[in-house]
Amino acid sequence: MRPALPDPERPVLEILVAISFCHLLNDMMQSLIPALFPLLKASFHLTFSQVGLIALTGQLTASLLQPVVGYATDRRPMPFSLATGMGFTLSGLLLLARAPGFGVLLLAVALMGMGSSVLHPESSRVARMASGGRHGLAQSLFQVGGNAGGALGPLLAAFVILPRGRASVAWFALAALLAMAVLTPVGLWYRNRRGHHGGSGSGRPATAAPLPRGKVAQCLGILMALIFSKFFYLASISSYYTFYLMERFHLPVFSAQVHLFVFLGASAAGTVAGGPIGDRIGRKSVIWASILGVLPFTLLLPHVDLFWTEVLSVVIGMVLASAFSAILVYAQELVPGKVGTVSGLFFGMAFGMGGIGAALLGRLADLRGIFYVYQVCAYLPLIGLLALFLPDLERAGTAVLGAPGPARMPVA
Repeated sequence: MRPALPDPERPVLEILVAISFCHLLNDMMQSLIPALFPLLKASFHLTFSQVGLIALTGQLTASLLQPVVGYATDRRPMPFSLATGMGFTLSGLLLLARAPGFGVLLLAVALMGMGSSVLHPESSRVARMASGGRHGLAQSLFQVGGNAGGALGPLLAAFVILPRGRASVAWFALAALLAMAVLTPVGLWYRNRRGHHGGSGSGRPATAAPLPRGKVAQCLGILMALIFSKFFYLASISSYYTFYLMERFHLPVFSAQVHLFVFLGASAAGTVAGGPIGDRIGRKSVIWASILGVLPFTLLLPHVDLFWTEVLSVVIGMVLASAFSAILVYAQELVPGKVGTVSGLFFGMAFGMGGIGAALLGRLADLRGIFYVYQVCAYLPLIGLLALFLPDLERAGTAVLGAPGPARMPVA
């Protein structure tokens, strides 16, 4: 990886690939936690509510810190914070492998959540800086690494950890060390790029907001409601899909983990498409079609056999995953010049909804059963109707690749 400054009009693929790869490693390590839920539940004699509390702890430490990290680095960029954050993940993995009780388990996942709290907003800023103006493509490349890593976690748990026991989690600390080695030269590139462009978070001058402040606030509220819909539903899959399959279809743990891998792999494929399609046809179209478009499939899922459950899970994963890159870039264009703050806010919201969803759905599963959880969650994509109230930013004159619009004056 060269620290030399490339043409800012072209995507810097080596940087995008590097942060996507590290996103893969990070989310692979993070996804080991829900993949281990059946093992942890049996080993520590946990209730579903306690399983949900583990998920909530990891997700909240990430979600609450991410907006803080994004805001702080907007004011004072920290190019080497990416590698430093991975140190928290490494510590959490080693602690998870040896945790003697429930309290230490919570501490371990909290440390891992802190690692993600640094990676996501800062890597999103780097992706925008390296995009060459193709912001949707850059965010999709960054996101697909995370989704692919999230898909690998359950598979590796099934093949590596389940046969050897929880202590084998410690071997995954090597992935954190590898990520730190890759992110160090990324930090060098980030520092040099920032100096070359006078501190701009995107490599371009900051621009004025495309809409009045009140309208921007309304749009951000709609986007957060869509994040709630998407990640609350995803919490039902990532945390409880294996239990659902084991209870309804009497699958062994190994087979249930493979089915979860299929769903998460489909999500990774959907992520690849969302950003580039948004660059071409507009973010709004991708957003509403992605969230609302899964409704028929989520309604069917609790009522079909194992074969159609897997087919529907693939469709849901692909369609629903295409939304986040479009939502994030749309929000960044609503609030130009605040890439870190916006990225931290939306990644934090995503993690927070996943954690709160896991905790509440775990309690609901204890009270009403795992089947009832999926019957209730099936209606969450209806919230996608709110996307119809989002303005078309391309027509508002924002600078989107391939969409002409009037030039905007730089912010003083």
